[in-house]
Amino acid sequence: MPPGWALRNLARHPLRTALSLLGIAVSSAMLLDMVLLSGGIERSFERLLRGRGYQVRLAIKGTLPFDTEATIPGIAGVLDTVRRTPGVEAAGAVLGASLHGRRGDSLVTLFGYGVEPGAQALYQLERGADLAADDTLGLLLGRPAARLLGAAIGDTVVLVGRLDPQLGRTAVERRLVVRGLVRWLYDYRDQPSIGTVLPVMQALAGHAGADRASFVVVRVGDGASVAAVVDHLRRALPRIEVNSVAELVERFRERLVYFRQLSYILGTVSLAVTLLLVVTLMTITVNERTGEIAALRAIGVGRATIVRQVLVEGTTLTVAGAAAGVVLGALTARYLDAILTSFPGLPAAISFFVPEPRSLAVAGAVLLLAGALAGGYPAFLAARAPIAATLREEAT
Repeated sequence: MPPGWALRNLARHPLRTALSLLGIAVSSAMLLDMVLLSGGIERSFERLLRGRGYQVRLAIKGTLPFDTEATIPGIAGVLDTVRRTPGVEAAGAVLGASLHGRRGDSLVTLFGYGVEPGAQALYQLERGADLAADDTLGLLLGRPAARLLGAAIGDTVVLVGRLDPQLGRTAVERRLVVRGLVRWLYDYRDQPSIGTVLPVMQALAGHAGADRASFVVVRVGDGASVAAVVDHLRRALPRIEVNSVAELVERFRERLVYFRQLSYILGTVSLAVTLLLVVTLMTITVNERTGEIAALRAIGVGRATIVRQVLVEGTTLTVAGAAAGVVLGALTARYLDAILTSFPGLPAAISFFVPEPRSLAVAGAVLLLAGALAGGYPAFLAARAPIAATLREEAT
């Protein structure tokens, strides 16, 4: 039988076929979105943490960096211990603090990062020049901060570190020159952030001479064991929280287990809906064509050919609906991701719907297999129909 037989059969009832395709497209879109959601935010979080190649984080015990004003004291000694640890390739301290910037006669609120430029995991340079380790007059701006301050590369910006509420004046001011524009990797959407070298931020934050930082990032050299470095640092620095990126991702995964459960449930429902749609349509189609199938059998067409054509028809219906579902699912995922990532305090680089080739390939294969098998019951009905009785019934 010619390959176009399945398409001609589907075209006999265009409205019914179109509605079935629409239903399959919607359920396929849901399946696609659930596959993207299942573990998507975990992969996004892991990529964010590993993006600059720093596999270990050190922070004050009992809190997350920047959640409170708690900082690690004696940071110079901590860095010395870390850098002397076997397997450590680089380590850098970061201090975060709220401060203000002058724009005309008014002050705007900013968030400042104090970094060690030679070992930083917080930003990517987009334009201009990076800071040097001894550049106490340099400043890096994120694009939201640049817009808020009305500043560009080469401009001088006045930063205000502390305000005296009793005297109504500033306690610490620094005039810094914008060296470059950067993308801060952990900022939430439209967060106005700036960056300086660590000593300048310590002065602006009131930690001048206090030798403090919010957290430390550590890069382990090639061939060295991250777990061994973490164990060594935990023994050497018992008062500091030491975690590898793998441990942080695992904790994050445990907290978001409901996302996976939701995606599994909805994905299974969407697959079941697709299966039922194809089975229903193919059963109706076969029942309508029992006379035609009996006539084909009577002129010598074998049962295997009839079964194969019904299976091809079901697969064709599934493929066509799934193709439309991919487009619909991609648009839906983009819209939902924009809503979810707009939550306050969530880094803009985090995404909830992250494609993974292996998961997408498995989902596609399962969907196609389901579509092919959905035609199994109708094909069985078509193959076992008695020829003589069916032709007699059709004639009368």
